Amino acid sequence: MKKAIALSVLLTLVVVLAAVAAVHYVLHAPWKPRPEGMPTPAPTDDGWIDLLSEEHRPHWRNITDDRDIFEFQDDMLHIFGHSITPLRYVGYAGRTFSDFELHLEFKLARRTNSGVFLRVQEDDPVQRGFEVQVLEDHGRPPSYTSSGSIYDVVSPMFNMSRPAGEWNSFDISLRGHHIVVYKNGWKIIDTDMSKMTMPIGKFPTPFAELPMEGIITLQDHGGAAWFRNIYVRPLDEPEEAPEDTAEDTAPPAEQ
Repeated sequence: MKKAIALSVLLTLVVVLAAVAAVHYVLHAPWKPRPEGMPTPAPTDDGWIDLLSEEHRPHWRNITDDRDIFEFQDDMLHIFGHSITPLRYVGYAGRTFSDFELHLEFKLARRTNSGVFLRVQEDDPVQRGFEVQVLEDHGRPPSYTSSGSIYDVVSPMFNMSRPAGEWNSFDISLRGHHIVVYKNGWKIIDTDMSKMTMPIGKFPTPFAELPMEGIITLQDHGGAAWFRNIYVRPLDEPEEAPEDTAEDTAPPAEQ
């Protein structure tokens, strides 16, 4: 009797594992074409601030505690990826940003989890800012927690992640409550957070009530990550008016 029960349990387990494998194959079938993008180049026009320039590098720091969690390697910011709990954050503390455009590029080790956090308050980087997810998840279906998502709130239209060890790019536009995210040249997020007047996902604070200004941070959540070409262009700063010339201000000559 016991042998029959054990055999029945074993057969049930085999059937369940076979069903899981079949579902996984259907979702990740190599014969299904998937979109593929490539990193976009760093911006070169006026108004962009290079946050990894020699001038701005001293403003990057671990805003969580005193642990050494990152370094600069040539033109890159390298997060070691040793933090699992508590999570830690590398923040650009040189200034805050409200409305802006952001370009950055990153590559990840296998199984790396990270994130780009925007409008962060240093005393609470998770609940008082929001995250564009960074994850090593090449080939997986898009979801509320996949790379490029507004973590646990907005699912990207496509998962454009390139394989581990290859470079990816984000081009992010944040104007008021409107956020647009391009990953590797494809638009994957276009949403209005002013509609999010109720808590969504794991966050108790409605996204419509999040601060409208803060710093930019990168998450250390296990697994090494490298970031380069981090450029930001503020959109909320008035342009300087051109200076009047003597010719423009002089009264017309009498006839």
